Amino acid sequence: MRDHLEASAGLWLRRWSAADAPSVLAAFAEPLMERQAREPVVSLEAAERWLAGQAEQWGSGTAFAFAVVDAADSVVGNVAVRVTDRRHRTGWVSYWTTASARGQGVASHASRALARWAFDELDLFRLELAHRVDNPASCKVARAAGFAVEGVERRRLEYDGVRYDVERHARLATDDEPPCERSSRA
Repeated sequence: MRDHLEASAGLWLRRWSAADAPSVLAAFAEPLMERQAREPVVSLEAAERWLAGQAEQWGSGTAFAFAVVDAADSVVGNVAVRVTDRRHRTGWVSYWTTASARGQGVASHASRALARWAFDELDLFRLELAHRVDNPASCKVARAAGFAVEGVERRRLEYDGVRYDVERHARLATDDEPPCERSSRA
């Protein structure tokens, strides 16, 4: 199973390694990133536990997270697929980028490459993702990566006592590849 692939010119996906702990800690220091982890990543030890969790899930075949790196192998994000149903061949996609990489097409290029990998390597047929409706940047990522809008789940998520609607997207193995978008990274 390939664990290193090109997302676009100068942008790669590779398995996370223990040496990435400082980059993980820096990424999770950004506002709102606490929602991207089950445990707060506020120390190097917590970043190491986060990385160990990614490796454990990869080893068990339940989820596959990739560091998104630039040509200098600097971490600019994360993209992952969790296998949600082997029988029906479905998975759940998630992504995040560092502040310096936002708005440059990194997440959409990485999600597009991850989708192709999940279809080819994991034999998944349907990939799903969702975002809060008040997050237009994430919607743009999903659409650029070829994920079609399927509907809104009313008041699905709760943060700090406030409930949020969520827009669901999906991409099928039989969908046409989305056209490549231009980005400053490509």
